[in-house]
Amino acid sequence: MSLSVPQNGVKSDDEPVIELFVKGGKMAEWRKKGEHGVGTYGVLAGRGRVEAGFSEFYKAGSDGESIGNCPFSQRLFMILWLKGVVFNVTTVDLKRKPADLQNLAPGTHPPFITFNGEVKTDVNKIEEFLEDVLSPPKYIKLGARHPESNTAGMDFAKFSAFIKNSKPDANEGLERGLMKTLQKLDEYLRSPLPDEIDHNSIEDIKVSSRKFLDGDEMTLADCNLLPKLHIVKVVANKYRGFEIPKEMSSIWKYLNIAYTREEFTNTCPSDKEIEIAYGDVAKRLVK
Repeated sequence: MSLSVPQNGVKSDDEPVIELFVKGGKMAEWRKKGEHGVGTYGVLAGRGRVEAGFSEFYKAGSDGESIGNCPFSQRLFMILWLKGVVFNVTTVDLKRKPADLQNLAPGTHPPFITFNGEVKTDVNKIEEFLEDVLSPPKYIKLGARHPESNTAGMDFAKFSAFIKNSKPDANEGLERGLMKTLQKLDEYLRSPLPDEIDHNSIEDIKVSSRKFLDGDEMTLADCNLLPKLHIVKVVANKYRGFEIPKEMSSIWKYLNIAYTREEFTNTCPSDKEIEIAYGDVAKRLVK
């Protein structure tokens, strides 16, 4: 499956040629006819229209066509969407990875990108590269203004340990560890940023009114955190009956605002896709 995201519907001559390869899903969510899937869908993007359809680059299988569960893929997808650059997205079914892609990036699993024909495979380096070359005035800057926003996110390793554990005796302690890192995130989101505080005002601002980690607009920090936080919400509830406490109101505000933004929702795998992906990872508690 391939997505094409044009700026204002048309790619200008000076636009770089970018293709993002992401992990395909385990659920077939597209209509099919014959050997190859056909059909398109469209959603409004910030700078134009997303046209999506099956790619003839490789044969469509019975799965692997939808966007798969991969927070790193979604992270890059969000960055490119927020930049407003023209780019193509190709989902790759890892079970049927075509020879052309194996030759393009041998030994590499998605996500990776090609930029004007050059292959780039390291997610962190891709992020730095895109922020450097897709720069103002043509493209917006996505770096956080406050360094603390880059490190304020939840510790995903705490969630992984919690969900992979199969020993009932260890479950309570691992859940506390997850709660602790979520509480830290909630406190950061609740606390006003320095530029929200007016030192000349007699009013004491105790709760931040911002929408995202670093302010009212998404930054690279959000592109990194939001896909992981959504996975925690979906998977912990499905396989452990754990819900992020409603008392962590700043986290819920953060998530609910993200769910209204197409940069997040249109790049996010379905909840069912996430649940399926963790079906073999989440361990049952066995005495």
